[in-house]
Amino acid sequence: MLKGATNEIVIFEAKTLEAVYEKASKTLQCSITNLEIEIKQAPSKGFFGFFSKNAIISAQIKNLDNTAITKSTKNTNTTVETLSSRLDTLNKESKNKKIEVPKMVQQIKSETLFDEFYTAEKTDLHETPTVKSSQSELSKEIEIEINSLFSNLCYDIDKIEVSIIDDEKTVYVEFSGADSALLIGKEGYRYKALSYILFNWINEKYGLMLRLEVAHFLANQETAIYAYLDPVIETIKSEGFFKTKVLDGILVHIALTKLRDEFPDKYVAVKTTQKGEKYILVNEYRN
Repeated sequence: MLKGATNEIVIFEAKTLEAVYEKASKTLQCSITNLEIEIKQAPSKGFFGFFSKNAIISAQIKNLDNTAITKSTKNTNTTVETLSSRLDTLNKESKNKKIEVPKMVQQIKSETLFDEFYTAEKTDLHETPTVKSSQSELSKEIEIEINSLFSNLCYDIDKIEVSIIDDEKTVYVEFSGADSALLIGKEGYRYKALSYILFNWINEKYGLMLRLEVAHFLANQETAIYAYLDPVIETIKSEGFFKTKVLDGILVHIALTKLRDEFPDKYVAVKTTQKGEKYILVNEYRN
């Protein structure tokens, strides 16, 4: 039953944003789309188990007119959409629109290409991006296309911001808004998938790299990995070599970039264990 007659604000807390949104939906007995939600605290795993934070939100049911309440009451057989089912619906709509899949995606296995996105050595592969009359024009074009792509998303997100950074070699894309954190997913799996999709398109069409920020997720990941790398850098300076702990997803890319910037004259590369786990090795070049 839809509780459209109350404006009471309720505070909810859970380990993840998905869990706290689901908790709010069940407690207030309505779809997440009918809730006005404010994120009070984003979840954080902390560092080595310390300083972890739960997700905290405030939620209240949106003010609906009598007609909307009557309709929702009559439709008792209507199933409340879960986050996953809405994503499935969006995927089906995208397929019906027959969006052209880049040839690179068709020809190369996704896991291999995504590994290259995070682990590729520094080369001049993308030294010459597509020429536009200005980078402002290019960023505007990409911004329009991305906002059009996500215009039917069921989440409450702000206008997606796009800019060109890093000496005009990287596209910075930022998702923000009340529901933007839902695009991260548990353990960042949705963020990883979103990065993969956008990187394939931007890299194939414009020859540029991607820096994706979703609800400060990238900034939080950078803060955590930099805290881990501070003592690592000191060890490398004193001993000349180091092998990091196993890193996952975006952390590999962040750590690789940081260590290469710190030690441009050393061999810094991503290695893979027999289990397929990734770590970074820093050593002297061998003659």
